[in-house]
Amino acid sequence: MKILLVGEYSRLHNSLKEGLQALGHEVQIIGTGDFFKDFPVDMRLKRRFDTGLAKKIKVGIYKLFKIDISSRALLQQFFSFEDSLKAYDIVQLINESSLGMQPAEEIKAIDFLKKYNENIFMLSCGTDYTSVSYAMDKKIRYSIFTPLLENRIPERFYIGALRFLKPEYKKLHQYLYKEIIQGVIASDMDYHIPLENNSKYLGLIPNPINTEKLAFQPIEISNKVVIFMGINRNNFLKKGIDFFEKALVQIQKEFSDKVEVVTAENLPYDVYIKQYDRAHILLDQVYSFDQGFNALEAMAKGKVVFTGAEREWEELYNYKEDEVCINALPDVDYLVNKLRWLINNPQEIKRIGSNARTYVEKDHDYIKVAKTYLDTWQSAID
Repeated sequence: MKILLVGEYSRLHNSLKEGLQALGHEVQIIGTGDFFKDFPVDMRLKRRFDTGLAKKIKVGIYKLFKIDISSRALLQQFFSFEDSLKAYDIVQLINESSLGMQPAEEIKAIDFLKKYNENIFMLSCGTDYTSVSYAMDKKIRYSIFTPLLENRIPERFYIGALRFLKPEYKKLHQYLYKEIIQGVIASDMDYHIPLENNSKYLGLIPNPINTEKLAFQPIEISNKVVIFMGINRNNFLKKGIDFFEKALVQIQKEFSDKVEVVTAENLPYDVYIKQYDRAHILLDQVYSFDQGFNALEAMAKGKVVFTGAEREWEELYNYKEDEVCINALPDVDYLVNKLRWLINNPQEIKRIGSNARTYVEKDHDYIKVAKTYLDTWQSAID
């Protein structure tokens, strides 16, 4: 089949592409590469007018005319590839806002794809109208919006996510579900739960991880336990990184001679993934029910990852016996105790790291996951 993947957030579409290609399919990706993360794409859209004088001019134009020239520029670039965006058997959008445009421009791009391609599907991957409204209505135990709902973080830190509740984004959401897509797929539990009763929902398909590109590194602790924390300032508070920071202050005081802490901030993907190669423990995020892409790639390398592993995930994957990661909670004392236990018991770091690799190979293998996508798409078409 000929398949077009629209948008890229976490390397999900790249890994899916690799799995589909291994199965003999022709696959292309169009997108921005998620800006500073710079993920590979076949047809790249570059965001413009976001720095210096150009940004000031853009803001002025928007205030006067309600026109986002960055969004217009992205749409113009999209149509520069129009001959390469036709006649696909499958098109999959990574999100309700796959290309980072304003809804008006996004709809024009989607309409073009719908006109020239037969079957369009969508992922719930990253915030969208369904997951944001579900969380803001407090229908889930916790989410990235918990700090906002508890009045610990100002609303301005959530501008990017809360935009999905604006009328124009709600209209985009409704249009996609009513007129465009044949079904929506969740990438993990955090998006699965809000979609469970949606008539367009096709189910959860695990994140595809290409373990052939992620060598397993058996943990050897000859000197200090190395703890790595990657920071994306845009998501710093929303992912609970502040809890990790506070826990690390205590751990460094208590184990100054046994622990080395490494942090990295706002790095391109290729640089980021190499930064934690020396690490034994990786601190990912607090407010999640399941492991996201970064966590899974670190687990594939054999790291002990503090991330989401709630009971809903345990039931889905049947991992109640063998620990494959540490379920991170928004509780500094809890995090300190878990880190202390690992530092004092390095054999547990080795055990969990080995379990993590086995888990990723079993349930997130990129070729196995690609087959599941193919079966899901075909069932919806039939």
